[in-house]
Amino acid sequence: MDTMILEIMKEISVKTESRIVLIVLDGIGDLPNEGGKTPLEAATTPNLDRLAMNSALGLLDPIYPGITPGSGPGHLGLFGYNPLRYWIGRGVLSALGIGLEMGPNDVAARGNFCTIDESGKVVDRRAGRIPTELNAKLCEKISSAVKEIDGVKVVVRPEEEHRFVLLLSGQDLGPHVSDTDPQKTGLEPLAPQALDKDSEKTAKVVAKFVDIVKEVLKDEHPANMVLLRGFDKLPHIPSLQELYKLTPCAIASYPMYKGISRVVGMEVLKLEGHGELLEEKMTLFEENYDKYDYIFFHIKKTDSYGEDGNFDSKVHQIEAFDAVLPRILAKKPDVLVITGDHSTPCVLKSHSWHPVPVLLSAKYLRYDPCERFTEREALKGSLGRMYSMQLMPLMMAHAGKLKKYGA
Repeated sequence: MDTMILEIMKEISVKTESRIVLIVLDGIGDLPNEGGKTPLEAATTPNLDRLAMNSALGLLDPIYPGITPGSGPGHLGLFGYNPLRYWIGRGVLSALGIGLEMGPNDVAARGNFCTIDESGKVVDRRAGRIPTELNAKLCEKISSAVKEIDGVKVVVRPEEEHRFVLLLSGQDLGPHVSDTDPQKTGLEPLAPQALDKDSEKTAKVVAKFVDIVKEVLKDEHPANMVLLRGFDKLPHIPSLQELYKLTPCAIASYPMYKGISRVVGMEVLKLEGHGELLEEKMTLFEENYDKYDYIFFHIKKTDSYGEDGNFDSKVHQIEAFDAVLPRILAKKPDVLVITGDHSTPCVLKSHSWHPVPVLLSAKYLRYDPCERFTEREALKGSLGRMYSMQLMPLMMAHAGKLKKYGA
């Protein structure tokens, strides 16, 4: 069915002067804390509140009810693709996000620097979120120690904070290798396993790489080991230009989100600073607004603070976004959507299966009896509960970018 919908969208999409702005507050969905409120409910958001009263609200299931999404599938859904059909490994997204070029024989993985104790068990999966500058030095140290394994070229490059990219280039490399990240503390890193015969060489190379890195980092602290996940090769996915006749761009600071934007054909606008610089993103938005008819604007820290269980900082990040919202509204986009790619409740400190709130602002709407942009208020909304991949046709329709289907 999803293939049929994309073919229909390709047929009825038209190029217009109208503009769509998609704002993703990463991990925005939450559960109430001990005080009975979520960060959205606890935050002081006069601008979001005002917008919500003149918008349509609802809830999105990023993939399917009960399925906890990764960031890649979560964003693919928002961009109109069925994440169950179009799969992109996290390694590919990270590699593309930091500007690495991938050939047909390359396999990429996303890595975390982590902390292990004397027994070899993981005590911090993110090594205290080390600064990117230290990450870069550690990547140089690893690169000096290992450039090739069994005829396979090895490239290690820093991403952001504790994250890095491993890129393997060589013949007979399959992408189907299991993660070495146990996903929780108190366990040893997992041994990489080939998930099919074509990936046996890759698994052996990765195992040797991990052994080398463990020796190289043994005297480092807190980043004395690495965890790998998201092995994959570069897939083919039809672009937003091809499907929707859009001229899209992305404003995102984290490489993973730049990577997925590149995969679907967006131009990634360059940020000069590092990290989550909301003011710089706003300047890019204002300077480039007239050049594109689809702008994806990503805010990461709402997710990071959720993973850290930092309720107050998540509240403050929401309030910081609310403060700049009038500048976005001043551009008068024909369609404005505010939502998340998945929920990251502070009480769970991880992604979750809970639906995320979504707000749609456009000219031709049946306004809802909603007074705020929160999880509970979204339950009242006329958008109801739908899959994230269904959002794109709605945005296109409200922007006047879809012809009538059929006679």
